[in-house]
Amino acid sequence: MTHRTASCSCGQLQAHVCTEPVRVSVCHCLACQRRTGSVFGAQARFDKSAVTLTGIAKEFVRTGDEGTRATFSFCPDCGATVYYTFSGNEDAIAIPVGAFADPAFPAPSFSVYEERMHNWVNIPGEVTHMA
Repeated sequence: MTHRTASCSCGQLQAHVCTEPVRVSVCHCLACQRRTGSVFGAQARFDKSAVTLTGIAKEFVRTGDEGTRATFSFCPDCGATVYYTFSGNEDAIAIPVGAFADPAFPAPSFSVYEERMHNWVNIPGEVTHMA
């Protein structure tokens, strides 16, 4: 059985998963760029039932470009986001791929908001591209 642990920078907040992700994607929206401090966000979506959360989290809620509310859960000590959820999809939880610190993590299969993708970024492999 697959077991992975995502963690904040200080290790206080963790998400333990016991299955492969339902989907791995990258998002080029401006909100993800700001949230991550990078040129895109990379996240893995899991069935909520396959995730065990430990530690104390603070939350930040934002409304996306299409009206979906996302609740980001982050460590109150180091500030790193460890997981987030979306309104209308309560059975899923998204975890930033970087929180796993695992270079062998599965590659993305979706790339969204590509109209905001930096012109020097190239997402390789078999990926569904969405403007």
